[in-house]
Amino acid sequence: MTASGSVSKLLGHTDSYYAASANPTGDHPRLQGDVEADVCIIGAGYTGLSSALHLAERGYKVVVLEAERIGWGASGRNGGHVGVGQRKGQEDLEKMLGLDTAKVLWGMGVEAVQLVESLINKHDIKCDLKRGIMHLAAKASHDDELKDEVELLNERYGYDQIRYADRHEVGKLVGSERFHGGQVDSGSLHLHPLNFALGLADAAAAAGVQFYEHSRVTSYHGGSPCVVSTSGGRVYAKNVVLACNGYLGGLEPRMAGRIMPINNFVLATEPLSEGLAQELIANDYALQDTLFVINYWKLSGDNRLVFGGGENYTSRFPQDIRGFVRKYMLEIYPQLEDTRIDYGWGGTLAITMNRMPSIGRLEPNVYYSQGYSGHGVPTATFAGKILSEVIAGTEERFDILSRIPTPRFPGGTLLRWPGLVAGMLYYSMMDKLGR
Repeated sequence: MTASGSVSKLLGHTDSYYAASANPTGDHPRLQGDVEADVCIIGAGYTGLSSALHLAERGYKVVVLEAERIGWGASGRNGGHVGVGQRKGQEDLEKMLGLDTAKVLWGMGVEAVQLVESLINKHDIKCDLKRGIMHLAAKASHDDELKDEVELLNERYGYDQIRYADRHEVGKLVGSERFHGGQVDSGSLHLHPLNFALGLADAAAAAGVQFYEHSRVTSYHGGSPCVVSTSGGRVYAKNVVLACNGYLGGLEPRMAGRIMPINNFVLATEPLSEGLAQELIANDYALQDTLFVINYWKLSGDNRLVFGGGENYTSRFPQDIRGFVRKYMLEIYPQLEDTRIDYGWGGTLAITMNRMPSIGRLEPNVYYSQGYSGHGVPTATFAGKILSEVIAGTEERFDILSRIPTPRFPGGTLLRWPGLVAGMLYYSMMDKLGR
């Protein structure tokens, strides 16, 4: 039950604004007995859903196994930002991989956003799609960095949908004096993430994909065929896609050391008046700042402020998520002091050491994609398309992505947590000190 007295419309989902405003969707059975497939996909988030849809459209028989409900994880709980590019900036990618590869990755990042929009249009997915993201300088030192990045993208990458806005303009657009300047990117998007996931699932089901919910995979092994086991049955498949991301757990130790699950938290206010909504975000863009532990926010389809802020690195969520996130919101918008908070929820995502996605092949017919590091809506959707390409025999783009280095966390799964916490605490302190 929420503060406003409403109940999540989707049973089995976290009690979020997204679940309470979800489009109608059907349930899917548990796996009972043995089935055969060309491809078995483990996980029904964006990676798994996009893979399934694109493979089914190519004529493959696809089975998707989901431990909970479709879109139950980060795909149904995130901030809904659909930004161009990669999670890593282009200048950093040039230093890491060279200009030519950086340009290829930029093109893929733009294509990823276009893919999300095209899927929404093609399948008539009702998910409050809106245009535009602003990236806001939380510190004076960040302002020049954002300005330089706009120049780089305009001149070297030919991207003309982004421009710089000075402090005065940002203050008028954002309704807060906290920021020193920012980027206005009209080529990016934002949306209702759970409804996007449910729409992908409906499209995939219509294309012939068989979904099994509440069917947690207990083990799998490659071979010819691969065998994927749950407590209720098995799937015999020619190929397997691991699309678990932050919920991988101990299913596949060969991948686990390359990602670190972390928790992020979001609130949604009561619906705001048109005047107040316009004051907070005049252009109805999604917003995010430049802090290491970023704040991100947007207006929902019914004029709620959906605001994400704060992380933790344990297996537990804060007892009072609304209060935990509210303090970050009020630092930017003190005028919301008396605004009711109707929802507060958390979710688990996976980050990599270098914030680039970890995509690859474990065996000739076992593939994976994970570690989107907070950039998952476009990147995971695009990764699903790339996985469908490689399974169908077109390896070029998969090979480019699989060659990107994603180092293991020092100490593997055993010692990655204390090292990460130490690093995060340091950068969080720098955020607070304004450095």
